[in-house]
Order: sequence, then C-alpha cells, then structure tokens
Amino acid sequence: MPDTLAPARHRIALVGASIGGSLSPALHEREAVALGLDYTYTLLDLDRLPPGWRLRDAVRRGVTGFNVTHPVKQAVLGQLDDLSPDARTLGAVNTVTVTDGRLVGHNTDHSGFLAGLRHGLPDIRSERVVVVGAGGAGSAVAYALAVTGARVEIADADTERAHALATRLTTAFPDAEITNLPPDLIPTALTRADGIVNATPIGMTGHPGLPFDTRALTPRHWVADVVYRPLQTALLTTAHAEGCRVLDGGAMLVAQAAMTLALLTGAAPDLARMREHLSALTASRTEPIHD
Repeated sequence: MPDTLAPARHRIALVGASIGGSLSPALHEREAVALGLDYTYTLLDLDRLPPGWRLRDAVRRGVTGFNVTHPVKQAVLGQLDDLSPDARTLGAVNTVTVTDGRLVGHNTDHSGFLAGLRHGLPDIRSERVVVVGAGGAGSAVAYALAVTGARVEIADADTERAHALATRLTTAFPDAEITNLPPDLIPTALTRADGIVNATPIGMTGHPGLPFDTRALTPRHWVADVVYRPLQTALLTTAHAEGCRVLDGGAMLVAQAAMTLALLTGAAPDLARMREHLSALTASRTEPIHD
C-alpha cells in the first residue's frame, strides 16, 4: 500500500504583552475544528517571558507560526528572515510563517481592516479619512485606505513617526494624497473628512480615555475603532451619541484572523462562520476582551 502523509500539525502562538484574556485562541481553534485541522493556538505573553526571548526560541519548541500583536508588530522585524511586500511597505507584521526554518513576516491587518470596513459600513463615503495613530495598526489602516484611493491624513503624538509613515505610503502610492497631521489639528481635519479611525491603544483595557477631541464629530461622520478590548470603547459610545455610524474592532479582528488562518495553514476559513464564532464568544463573556 502507498504511504499516507499524516495531517499537518499546526502549533500557532500569539506574541504580545498583556494578552491573557485574548479571544484569538478560541476564535482560531473553533474555526480550525470546523475545517478539520490539527491546530492549537497558545499565548506567549512578553510580560512572562525572559529578557532577550526571541521567536526562534518558540520555533525550537515546536511552534509552527505566529500572530504578533501590540506592542511588537514593528519590534520583531529584526528577528525575521524576510518580509512580504505589504509588510515591507508597512514596516509592521502581524503574522509570521515558519517554513524550513525561515521566518517570514506578513501583514493581514490592512486587508482585514478593509474587509471589516466594507462588511460593517458598506455604503459609507470615504474620500477623506483621518487615521489617528501611526504605529503597526495605524500603518495597516492608512495603507488599506490608500489602496481604495482615499485621501488620508495621519495624526500621531509622535509627529516624526506620522511623517515617516506618510512618506513611506506616498512612495508606495505616488498618485495618492497622504499627509501627516498634528494631533491638535484633528478637529479642523474633521470639518473636511468623511470618517476617522482610531488606530491607537487609547480606549483599550488599561488605556482609558479618548484618542482625540470628539467635539468636532457630527452625524455625517463615521467612526471606526481597531480596539476590541472592549468592543464598545468610550470613543464609539461618544460617537454613537453624536449620531455617527460606528464600527467596532471586532470587524477587523475576524477578517484578519480568517486571512491569518489561511496563510498559516493553506485552508480556506469561512468568514461568515467566524463572525458567528465571535458573536458567540462575546455573548458568553462579561469581562473585557483582550488580544
């Protein structure tokens, strides 16, 4: 009889800080069961790892791929052998594949954000958009919007980082209008913008507050948040009270998780089914959601 290959064993780990309450393990593993995969998803919390720990330490222990989250989407770049074109342009990764010992960084955040935006707010006007935050998430959001042809203004407390991101994206999209914006001018920018995206940790569990002055919001604006711990952030509560259409970070979470699962396994996750997984998981939890 011909030899048969054993099913691939996928041992995935999420790397980040303060991720003890992450929904990603349950979200990934529920879909993996539906797909018939041999798949486990564990957490590698930097708060509990020794100084100098590196991704290859986990690979030596059998990890076959990674998700990467705040605050190391940019910090891990030096540990990788290569980057996908999107990840190189963005200067940030959220997924790392391991093939024959080579670690390659990818970014599904940008495509995940765009898929979530189109699903959750399918008929919005998005010709001009303000992005608050120029880190890993902000890079992905600004990139996704630039792909659509939107005029993007990027604000960050670190003005040099915002300028660097705008320059990098302008190089990638020479016909696009992408500029950096001093944070104190966000209210002025909102007078000409269709929507605004919070891509900072502000509003996340442990990072309370609002990421910008919301008094300039009007019912004609839409507001999206990449934070999903909790799903209903102070920003979204405030924006909804002002009559804005809002989108929580769960939309991006599900879409990027599906794309990451496909990248790590070669399988084809069902996005609608994964949205159902998220709804079930959030309905069963009363504590804040982490990732």
